[in-house]
Amino acid sequence: MEMKVFNSLTRRDEILAPLSGDEIRMYTCGPTVYNYAHIGNFRAYTFEDILRRVIEFNGMKVRQVMNLTDVDDKTIRGANAANVALADYTRTYKDAFFSDLKVLNVEPAEVYPAATDHIPEMIALVEKLVEKGVAYRSDDGSVYFNVRKFPQYGQLAHIDFDHQRTGARCAADEYDKENVGDFALWKAWEESDGPVGWDSPWGRGRPGWHIECSAMSMKYLGESFDLHTGGIDNCFPHHENEIAQAEAATGKRFVKTWMHCAHLRVNGEKMSKSLGNFYTLRDLLDKGWTGREIRYVLINAHYRQGLNFAFSALEDARKALSRIDECVDRIENAPPGEIPDWAAKCLEDFTAAVNDDLNIPKAFAALFDLVRQTNAHPVAPVAEAFRRMDKVLGVIFFGKAAKAEIPPEVRSMLDERAAARAAKNWAESDRLRDAISAAGWQVKDSREGQTCTRKA
Repeated sequence: MEMKVFNSLTRRDEILAPLSGDEIRMYTCGPTVYNYAHIGNFRAYTFEDILRRVIEFNGMKVRQVMNLTDVDDKTIRGANAANVALADYTRTYKDAFFSDLKVLNVEPAEVYPAATDHIPEMIALVEKLVEKGVAYRSDDGSVYFNVRKFPQYGQLAHIDFDHQRTGARCAADEYDKENVGDFALWKAWEESDGPVGWDSPWGRGRPGWHIECSAMSMKYLGESFDLHTGGIDNCFPHHENEIAQAEAATGKRFVKTWMHCAHLRVNGEKMSKSLGNFYTLRDLLDKGWTGREIRYVLINAHYRQGLNFAFSALEDARKALSRIDECVDRIENAPPGEIPDWAAKCLEDFTAAVNDDLNIPKAFAALFDLVRQTNAHPVAPVAEAFRRMDKVLGVIFFGKAAKAEIPPEVRSMLDERAAARAAKNWAESDRLRDAISAAGWQVKDSREGQTCTRKA
């Protein structure tokens, strides 16, 4: 069965197959490490994880590169405000990002290049663009890409130049998306940059955001590769600028297939700190939700449709996962036998769904059809169908011991409570019991020690 995806470049469904060999070379836009990633960011990262898993599900290999933007307007501003070195400032958020990926059961990429480790590659790419006459140096020492020198500019976003404001220079990394202007490849050092800067043929400065991804993707995946993904907000200008830089430099097609996921909203509104609906993953974990429940909500919508995130959805996820767990538990000691036709049909429906532009809601429907029929006819071989589906979904627990997915913060309180009881500090023991209860878990004491289960 062939895997089809919607290509943002051509605006049609296409078969996803490697340009060469049996490996899909895939670049995914990673985080700008100036703060903790929020759930809108993780909507994109879990979509990309599902994409990676479906590629593997179809027997193809994946070489995934996800960048870490550790130098841009935001990271420099944050580091200078905190009066710490840029590397020290961003390290905190890099470590947090990798920790969050583990909590959400996101498969690791093969390469995580940081922008600050690839400045020479970026300078070399800018030099090539200057030599080809599509980039120019401004009076202040910055270097800009001349969009009018690249006739194909706008091919991804399908821009109508006649209805755009044109001609302005865009020095900021993020700028007015209605302004089709020459964008910065290299930004001359300014006093506000503080100690951040590198020497270059045009003077001291630092790379523009867009050049970072073009340089790093081509370094690790080649001048032409299979697949590039990101959130829909990256389509223009960021991805459009990546294409212009790369194709102007090499004369080759940069990427065959582009895929973009839609925005996440919270209770029907745009996520905003001012509205009080801005959540990092850690915020949700602190409220007692688990990584598995959060992942379930983030993936259970078609990636090209907006996702409305609500706490009621997390409650529904908890109930749905409990239903799956109970079913999987039932077949652990079920009698052996041949996998029944109905289970094979559920797996066939699941495969058709994920290969139809990652139709995960329809895939979940196939999973719950398998749950319903397994509950009526529990047989051990059905477990393989569940395992095959979970290669894509990444939300099913196998083995009752694994069901105790106690969040790290609750485990920490349990350890503290055990120490308090050993010291006969009953007041502290009671306080921690109440805190654990508030987090949605119940502690029971016995001669063997304390046990912790999720409250109904």
